[in-house]
Amino acid sequence: MFEGKVAAVTGGAGGIGRVIAEELRKCGAKVYVMDTAENDCFTGDVGRKEDLEAFAGKIIGESGRVDILVNNAPPPMKGIDECGWEEFQRALSIGVTAPFYLTKLLMPYFAEGASVVNISSSRDRMSQPQTESYTAAKGGIHALTHAMAVSLSGKARVNSISPGWIDTAFTVYDGPDAVQQPAGRVGNPMDIANMVLFLCSDKAGFITGENICIDGGMTRQMIYHNDCGWTFDGRR
Repeated sequence: MFEGKVAAVTGGAGGIGRVIAEELRKCGAKVYVMDTAENDCFTGDVGRKEDLEAFAGKIIGESGRVDILVNNAPPPMKGIDECGWEEFQRALSIGVTAPFYLTKLLMPYFAEGASVVNISSSRDRMSQPQTESYTAAKGGIHALTHAMAVSLSGKARVNSISPGWIDTAFTVYDGPDAVQQPAGRVGNPMDIANMVLFLCSDKAGFITGENICIDGGMTRQMIYHNDCGWTFDGRR
């Protein structure tokens, strides 16, 4: 599907990002990975401007083009009770500024039919207590997606994916963890990788500026006290 294509994946050494990178390689793409964890491509911090510039320079210097960009590196999660100024800024730097800046750096080298996929979260529309830094960053990349889709019209399609509960170890759950989800199971990284492959393919050529929530239907399920076995016993 992507034979001869060049792809870049941030946060691609583990979890969802690793599976996305692996699936792109299986489809024939040359994949560049950036991660703080050691890897065989580029070890760096997306929260650092200099590292993003060096990563972009490596891609362009070696390949001269980009067909696929997946902004996946996750921001830290800290809540309003403990999260300070620097930590909140760090989350926004990783979750919003880095996808914007890396896209800007690579934009002049996007090949015809290029695609950008930003990984948001279902937390861009719902929350648990004490998740402000992560939630704000994910909400930011959700909005950034449709802004970039308009600005990059004619250069690249830009979409985002909002994963729900994705178990990166591919653990199979049963009982309440599974049946509470309308799909009847917890998600795994392939659920996200498959959508990345679709969005980056010619089959999605008329899709841009869109956010696709992949969460087993959890954000569509209304919950009331004593409904379907749910009970409410306090604010937390």
